[in-house]
Amino acid sequence: MIELYTPAEIEQMRPAGRFVADVLSALKEAAGVGVNLLDLDALAARMIDERGATSCYVDYHPSFGAMPFGKVLCTSVNDAVLHGLPHDYALRDGDLLSVDFAASVDGWVADSALSVVVGTQDPADLALIATTERALEAGIAAAVPGNRLGDIGHAIGSVAREAGLSVNLQFGGHGVGRTMHGDPHVANDGRPGRGMPVKPGLVIAIEPWFMRGTDQIWTDPDGWTLRSADGSRGAHSEHTIAVTPDGPLVLTAR
Repeated sequence: MIELYTPAEIEQMRPAGRFVADVLSALKEAAGVGVNLLDLDALAARMIDERGATSCYVDYHPSFGAMPFGKVLCTSVNDAVLHGLPHDYALRDGDLLSVDFAASVDGWVADSALSVVVGTQDPADLALIATTERALEAGIAAAVPGNRLGDIGHAIGSVAREAGLSVNLQFGGHGVGRTMHGDPHVANDGRPGRGMPVKPGLVIAIEPWFMRGTDQIWTDPDGWTLRSADGSRGAHSEHTIAVTPDGPLVLTAR
């Protein structure tokens, strides 16, 4: 079921959005050469405890996951593009790290992601990250009353195609509210003027993710981490937004 939230409920979502933004900012600052992925996960877990928030990931077990996720972050490195399960790995010079984080505060959920390069920065990696960020901005700009979900997807996909990238449609954005993943699905490509109407009160996560060389993925033996089929690097950007009569409100703005 697709829920539309009242202005008062959207106001109640703001603390969750601010908290998720603060955690991602802290993780971006902490990420560096030699830092272990498990230490980043522990940092986010401490911030959750200190805030009295609840992780959306620890007990998360959808049909595509081999077991409950068990960590509070997704940490995807280089050819790992989504759902990276934190493990004993120290970041190396030049690694491209994507961090995805969702948490519940006072019963409301927010979800966001960012990508960074640690140490020496490859211009191609920076360009890939910048493309996901431009696509996110385009998708957000299209999330206005009177448009349809296809307009959001088309805006995202157009940025990818302009950059010479293809789009995987298996995973994309989604509804957000009391739970992390709900309807509607928000694809990272689409046909303008098609799909569900965008109405005030709709709260969704918009999350473009692209890979440099392919649009195909495979599942790592850990049962969770999704990797590019050709070993090329991926990047991921995401915000939770609320549609209002005045336009999109970015609840997870950093």
